Amino acid sequence: MALRFDILIIGSGLAGQSAALRLAQTCKVGLISKRELEDSASSWAQGGIAAVLDSQDSIEAHIRDTITAGAFLNDPEATRFVIENGRRAIDWLVEQGVPFSRDEAGYHLTREGGHSARRVIHVADATGLAVQEILTRKVRQNPNITVLERHIAIDLITGDKLGLSSKRCYGAYALDRDSGEVLTVGAPNTLIATGGAGKVYLYTTNPDTSTGDGIAMAWRAGCEVANMEFIQFHPTCLYHPQAKSFLISEAVRGEGGLLLLPDGTRFMPEHDVRAELAPRDVVARAIDFEMKKRGLDCVYLDISHKPASFLGEHFPNILSRCLELGIDITRQPIPVVPAAHYTCGGIVTDLQARTTIPGLYAAGEASCTGLHGANRLASNSLLECLVFAEAAANDILAQPPVNVPELPEWDASRVTDPDEEIVIAHNWDELRRFMWDYVGIVRTTKRLQRAQHRIRLLSREIDEFYSNFRVSHDLIELRNLVVTADLIVRCALQRKESRGLHFSRDYPEMLPKARNTLLRRPSQRVR
Repeated sequence: MALRFDILIIGSGLAGQSAALRLAQTCKVGLISKRELEDSASSWAQGGIAAVLDSQDSIEAHIRDTITAGAFLNDPEATRFVIENGRRAIDWLVEQGVPFSRDEAGYHLTREGGHSARRVIHVADATGLAVQEILTRKVRQNPNITVLERHIAIDLITGDKLGLSSKRCYGAYALDRDSGEVLTVGAPNTLIATGGAGKVYLYTTNPDTSTGDGIAMAWRAGCEVANMEFIQFHPTCLYHPQAKSFLISEAVRGEGGLLLLPDGTRFMPEHDVRAELAPRDVVARAIDFEMKKRGLDCVYLDISHKPASFLGEHFPNILSRCLELGIDITRQPIPVVPAAHYTCGGIVTDLQARTTIPGLYAAGEASCTGLHGANRLASNSLLECLVFAEAAANDILAQPPVNVPELPEWDASRVTDPDEEIVIAHNWDELRRFMWDYVGIVRTTKRLQRAQHRIRLLSREIDEFYSNFRVSHDLIELRNLVVTADLIVRCALQRKESRGLHFSRDYPEMLPKARNTLLRRPSQRVR
């Protein structure tokens, strides 16, 4: 089955949906979503969106905070571009009907770790969900947007793979998860907005859809990828056997939450003068240090000294979920552990969200714009989604018409149904465990080399499986996770220093000059 659109968008989070709504005013848009539209990492975002909205704040201060948190690896031009467009991005969301929280002075702005001012606009403690609900409703109602839910992209279709002189991207192959049919989806322009790769780790705050699909597809197609070693571990994921990937927002510490040892002693002042308001990498390493030093399963985040009414107003989602699990945050501290949270590196793009392949764009967590540097500043991610989705849409609309050639159907003539599905489950589990053990918050060269050796073994096994059996949702995700894991380890081995989120015991010092770790490869033809 073949489909044709003016624009194909792979991914249905904030970047994908906001781009779709902008483009659908004049174009036919195809939007691929691995699950339902509502299932994305964007909808899990609790904290908010960072933007300069207060007269006491400034663009320069936000830029300075972003570059400080990013350990001076940030691209100055990209950082300024995003932050200067922050207010317009928020205004667009307000136009869409997002009900940001207010107080007597106007919009309520909170402060998060690494920020020197209150500049995080939010909808209580469920900003991503509130934004996604409104955009999803608009996407579903738009006649120019065709939503392909429960579809997963397999690989991009490029001129290089078709044997043409042009390397341009002409769409993608996608698996209908319900029918098992592979669709050929053609478009002169394609936007990757698939999110990050948190599921490459055993513990993550990300939804199950975060398997690095867009990054892996772009890499196989020949795109440049950069800075994949910078995986942000959120310091405070709820530690509870019945709580899967539940995040305790950065804003809890921003509003006065204290990190405690089991005996009630604060420990962050011993690690950083900013204490609980230090950037995430500092806080995550401090918690990791204390847990390993003392043999702890978790530490505790206490905000019970705030009035119950305050917690109910500002953190209703966290309050409610914790109560369901028997934790009353108005009276007792919250058990927390670090967990993989955000992929700071990704597909290299310019200020128009263009990749190194013509006709292929990337926005959101799958991209590497230069904004985040070596560590993302809290609440800059949703802002980046909005700004680069708009940039991509504007650039796509300005392009001259492109003819899409006849695209071949997916060739499944030489494959059979898999005989051992357990192989996929076993390899998935093995990958996530050794990535957690060897490529986690604190790294060594020997650990990275061990991980690389296991990745190579897994890659050969998965490639053989992929070549001989029909594709499935789980196999596609596993294939992408292994590619993403390989990129993370290769970048980490290249970096002979400790900077931002990458901390190596073998190279504990930061080098005088900040450099990106850039990976390139020739494109290859794939089935």
